[in-house]
Amino acid sequence: MTLNILGCYAATPRSFTNPSSQVLEINNHLFLIDCGEGTQVQLRRNKIKFSRIKHVFISHLHGDHCYGLVGLISTFRLLNRESELHVYGPKGIKEIITLQLKLSNSWTNYPLYFHELTSKEPQMLFEDERVSVETIPLDHRIYTNGFLFKEKPGDRKLLVHKAREYNIDVSLFNSLKKGKDVTSETGELIPNKLVTANPVPPKSYAYCSDTAFYPQILPQIKGTTILYHESTFLEDRANLAAPTKHSTAKQAATIAKEAHVEKLILGHYSTRYNDLNLFKEEATEIFPDIELADDGKVFQFD
Repeated sequence: MTLNILGCYAATPRSFTNPSSQVLEINNHLFLIDCGEGTQVQLRRNKIKFSRIKHVFISHLHGDHCYGLVGLISTFRLLNRESELHVYGPKGIKEIITLQLKLSNSWTNYPLYFHELTSKEPQMLFEDERVSVETIPLDHRIYTNGFLFKEKPGDRKLLVHKAREYNIDVSLFNSLKKGKDVTSETGELIPNKLVTANPVPPKSYAYCSDTAFYPQILPQIKGTTILYHESTFLEDRANLAAPTKHSTAKQAATIAKEAHVEKLILGHYSTRYNDLNLFKEEATEIFPDIELADDGKVFQFD
């Protein structure tokens, strides 16, 4: 699982920082999460192939999370894209994008599908045999969702030397990986556990931006491998968090601690702060395993 941070700052773009956008590569899928201004430039800087993006997840309709989307969709057209693009976001995202395409006479030459969201309960958006994606309802000034990405359990690990010791024909190896017991060449039934090991534990990633401190999400994200949680403010501006429906670094750390996640990534920093290390210092008072997002940073989770 690889996470590319394209932008992780709040409010307006600056010459050296970008608003929210990131790419998650998980189990051979590549998902674009939020699409603030400058996203396609950041995709190029990070050498991420546009053609691999087939699903875009927009958390809410504030500009720093979606104003780069129409530009990206238009660029896909200029690149003669043919494959489908699926956009998941709050109701209204279709109207916003199609109006701009209409007035600029820039209709796509590829299939473009919008999946508009209104539910305030967790909702499954995408699922196949490898990965699932569901919404995490959040508490912001407008309708907002985070997203929970989960790997499906993989095949069992085949212990080839053991399989050979038990005289199991190679044609049965795939059955062993699927957890089945098999019969050896001598007619003996071989329990699966004797010749396989448990698969690598599936990983999960929860993206939570933007939101006030919202403990209601705890049951859904409990035990998540990686949690990205907004931390717009430090404690010196804690008085601004509630009215703006944002979180402090300590509040993000509290969510991580109570959800028993493995690692917390902080992001969505207010541009009033010059030293990101202050966010980590405050948060580690509550939760120990913390990373700081920054534009262009890549996290690899093996």
